Amino acid sequence: MNPQLFLAFMIVAVSLACTPGVDWAYSISAGLKQRSFVPAVAGLCSGYVIHTLLMVAGLATLLAGVPGLLGWLTIAGAAYLLWLGVATIRSWRGASFSAGDGVVQSGNQLRTFLQGVGTSGINPKGLLFFVALVPQFVSPEAALPVPIQSGLLGLTFVALAAVVYTAVALTSRKLLASRPGAAGVVTLVSGIIMIGLGTVLLSEQLVPLIPGIQAVS
Repeated sequence: MNPQLFLAFMIVAVSLACTPGVDWAYSISAGLKQRSFVPAVAGLCSGYVIHTLLMVAGLATLLAGVPGLLGWLTIAGAAYLLWLGVATIRSWRGASFSAGDGVVQSGNQLRTFLQGVGTSGINPKGLLFFVALVPQFVSPEAALPVPIQSGLLGLTFVALAAVVYTAVALTSRKLLASRPGAAGVVTLVSGIIMIGLGTVLLSEQLVPLIPGIQAVS
């Protein structure tokens, strides 16, 4: 693998992982509501592992051959974000951090993990990252085959994301330990972020389908 390309990829990957978004919102929200934020972070990273496997299997080629597929995937991802955002907002009034036992409220860790998988696995922005950006850092002249290079780059991003999301969840939990009342506010904001992103993504796909919109614009 080309060392210069890999370094460039690392810079881009760290920048993206450190950019607040739906992954940050979910890891913080789940960390507040569960005894441990590990299932949430593990779920988010597992979703990106799925992206990596699909990329290695040739997802970019499939999307190129079926023009409308990416649009439908984006709609599905947006709908999921809307559902998750509503569910998060509905729980904000009951969110209260207890520094004594380190838990906001007990919950199903498996469900938290699976929701994390869905959050990153169906996130259209994550899909676009793996389909459109990762191939730019693959060198056909390198000794390693292109699929292996793609897989290594994808797993590198997964590892970076795990470190960043763990730091975000851990830092937020420690900060909120001295501010119990802020747990509800953070949960509410996290839900609003999810709904906002879902709405933007959905409108980007549906507006062009509405008659007269293009003519007016």
